[in-house]
Amino acid sequence: MNDRLELLAAAEEGLTEGEVLRLALQHAVSELNGLGGAVHLRGPMSALRLVTSAGLPPALIRGWQIVEEDSPAVPARAVRRNGRVWAPHGSTGSADAFDWPGTGLASVVLHDDARPVGSLTVVTRAMGEPTEEQWTFLTAVTAWAKERMEQAPPPAHPALEEDAAGRLRQALKAIEVGTWEWDIKTGALSWDDAAMAVYGVDPAEFVPRVESWMKVVHPDDVPWTFAAAERAIRDRGTFAAEYRVWRPDGSYRWTEARARVELDSAGEPSRMMGTAWESTESRAARDALSRALRHMSDGFLAADDDWHITFVNHKAEEVLGSSEKELLGRVLWKLESLRRIPELEARCRKAAARGVATSFDLRKPDGGNCHHVRFVPVPDGVTLYFTDVTDRRREEAERAAAARAATERSARIAELTEALAKATTSQDVVEAVAHRVLPPFDATGLLVQAVEGDHTYNLGRPVGYPQAFLEEIDGRARVASDPVWDAIAAGGPLFVSSAEEYAARFPEMAHHPAMTGKQSCAFLPLTVSGVSFGICVISFDQPRRLTAEERTLLSAISGLVAQALERARLYDAEHTRSRALQHALLPQRLPDLPSCTAAARYLPTERGAAVGGDWYDVIPLSAGRVAFVVGDVMGHGLNEAVTMGRLRTAVHTLAGLELPPDEIMNHLNDIVGGLGEDSYATCLYAIYDSTAGTCTFTRAGHPPPAIVRPDRKVHFLENTPDPPLGAAEPPFNTVEIEVPDESLLVLFTDGLVESSERDADQGMADLARLLSHADANDLDALCDDIITGLLPGGQTTGDDIALLVARVHALPSGQLASWPLPEIPQAAGMARRHVREQLAKWGLDELATTTELLASELVGNVVRHGRGPVRLRLLRGTDLVCEVCDGSLTMPRVRHASETDEGGRGLQLIASLSQHWGTRYTRNGKAIWTAQQLPGDETSVPTLEAFDVDAIPPLGEEPGAG
Repeated sequence: MNDRLELLAAAEEGLTEGEVLRLALQHAVSELNGLGGAVHLRGPMSALRLVTSAGLPPALIRGWQIVEEDSPAVPARAVRRNGRVWAPHGSTGSADAFDWPGTGLASVVLHDDARPVGSLTVVTRAMGEPTEEQWTFLTAVTAWAKERMEQAPPPAHPALEEDAAGRLRQALKAIEVGTWEWDIKTGALSWDDAAMAVYGVDPAEFVPRVESWMKVVHPDDVPWTFAAAERAIRDRGTFAAEYRVWRPDGSYRWTEARARVELDSAGEPSRMMGTAWESTESRAARDALSRALRHMSDGFLAADDDWHITFVNHKAEEVLGSSEKELLGRVLWKLESLRRIPELEARCRKAAARGVATSFDLRKPDGGNCHHVRFVPVPDGVTLYFTDVTDRRREEAERAAAARAATERSARIAELTEALAKATTSQDVVEAVAHRVLPPFDATGLLVQAVEGDHTYNLGRPVGYPQAFLEEIDGRARVASDPVWDAIAAGGPLFVSSAEEYAARFPEMAHHPAMTGKQSCAFLPLTVSGVSFGICVISFDQPRRLTAEERTLLSAISGLVAQALERARLYDAEHTRSRALQHALLPQRLPDLPSCTAAARYLPTERGAAVGGDWYDVIPLSAGRVAFVVGDVMGHGLNEAVTMGRLRTAVHTLAGLELPPDEIMNHLNDIVGGLGEDSYATCLYAIYDSTAGTCTFTRAGHPPPAIVRPDRKVHFLENTPDPPLGAAEPPFNTVEIEVPDESLLVLFTDGLVESSERDADQGMADLARLLSHADANDLDALCDDIITGLLPGGQTTGDDIALLVARVHALPSGQLASWPLPEIPQAAGMARRHVREQLAKWGLDELATTTELLASELVGNVVRHGRGPVRLRLLRGTDLVCEVCDGSLTMPRVRHASETDEGGRGLQLIASLSQHWGTRYTRNGKAIWTAQQLPGDETSVPTLEAFDVDAIPPLGEEPGAG
């Protein structure tokens, strides 16, 4: 069964409807092992007309020529049921002509868009009802027939058998036109005498029923002729058809019929009135013209208004890749050979809508011949002419390509000259050659090497070579029979046109073509002032013998490249020194502090070679404070890098003096202003106090920092910045905000968020979105994510970038102690007691004596020389800090006391006993602090035993002492 269905599916295209039905019936009879079968189609008035039969005697066929749809005959029952019918012997009485003993009738309906249009019936042997598998096969066969009938072309038009003289005489006769009328509701049919003659019917034998017309239509023309009649009734339109009719002598003649449908008072079709005439002679004339067109040297195709193909000649068949039988009746745009060319349909439809001729070239997607198509609208359809212009278009294309190549090559050389003039680095030179030399020559590989002694080294980024090969030749020593050294030694170009030539000339390197995939190469020495310092290799994937013009041009190009590369190498050397200087001026590592964890990135610009002036810093301060700095010296070059170094040094010095942020910015402004009128810099200076959880910011023309709270909410500092350093007028604004523990401070220069493709506001919005979703556990990874997320390819092309990310850590409350003290001499004793008790709690008893003395001296100095309020603080961090604050702005200074002086040695004692000490201004006065290393530190800690305690003047007694 499956084999039969596969055989049907393999049937060639272009079968007529009659051939389709006959083939389907033959396979159905064979599959059921039947005696024969028949196919009926519905005609006007719903009567069924026999269109083909197989294996049945002619005498019995006559009984099935016309079957009324309401009769009990099996074909009619299958149509009425819209399904299948099985009728064994005796079940149909005399209704069926083939109700014979030992037989049965199996019939299945034929559909057209879910509407029954006929039936296929098989006369079976005495073997019972067909199996379910056989019924499935019959259904599949009818489905195949429906699909193929939709694709079938209209019937061919055979030539007349009369001789030419007879055809001429017939053509000269007046055409006899008959009239007819058909009552659609009753089926009554009337023909006049002319119609009787057209259809070859004896008036004495004429039955005035529509079945009389159905009987004379050629079986192969029944499907589409009946369909045209039904369509006219359904659409209330006109009936037009050309079909063959059977004559009493057994011959068939072509006739044409035209009619209109008339409606009754209810608007329903009631009658069809029309004319009919014989068209055999006009068909013959058209066939004669067709034969002439069939043998035209150009392709010719005609289609009707619905784009169905009505004629093709031999050349058109060749162009379309199908035979006439396969093409006739097909919709032009459904042809496989044209379906892949959508522009053809669009152009033809546009020309048809305008009613004007058009022409264009057509080449199939598979790269076949090129045809010039002329599209001409004609009455009732269109025509297309196909002229093979493959050779002509190829010659035209070759001439145009040669002209374009010459023009493009000249343009590329001009562009190369301009690009080489602008190139500053070796990589710029290599990229200029890759972009402007390889395409015009259809080259696929570029390698530039510099000579140092007896070795060659790769320059820039080679193009089109595998990494293993580049590693093998980078730094390779000079050897005999090497194309690179041969070209350098000769001082002229060396051309190798094939891999075979390469292996023959350089046997020790015969593996290179296979390793690189390059089949031909041009080795161009780079020579300046008669000295060859390198080689430029241009290679091709295919064997290539360059013309004399191409060789001359490549030699000229190598001279331009050599000059540019020599300049670039000098610039590269200067750039390397500049980058080294810039790197030395930046922090080599960030300090490890308990008050913050920090990570930073610096990205120099990739545009040009000048270094920039961006910098960052993390500076530890006293009493659990830390300073964060980010700055940007405007411009690029060594001067800007040196200015950056000077400013960074100044910031470190001023920060060490414990100056407030606004005062530090004042000094920086003076420094930049003294460098000249064209010197400007932006700077952001922030101090984080881990004891208070606050951060103080001052910024001069710099982007605001981003603060990321522990809940991942991001906001930017909203204060208005002062102008850049060098243009600002002090005082500088300062803003202090609370920063929750474990928050992130993100400081950056403008190159991170601003570029030619993105303004600063958009850049900061992108940064905020990235920070709110990024993983902030690893600050180094966060820096990389920021760079990758904001910069294309993780590289900057417009400006340097400095990025500093810090997570702040508040000082735990248990590591801070603070006491207010009165302004009385006994305050020193009270301070000693507080220190002794607190250090005992912290387990730092061994520092108690020294710290008591430091606190006593600091408090005593405040009582003598300062003013209240007075406060003592102890901070335990990486070291022990003792701090005394008062309301005086007078800073103490170290003096050299004489032997008779009673005072003046206090600060000397403090400096001797502490690791560090210092002073700073506070909001309401000043603070003096000392720092001591905690026990266990490898560095020796000063102790009281090292000094003469008796020489220390009394500073006061503890309360209650005598």
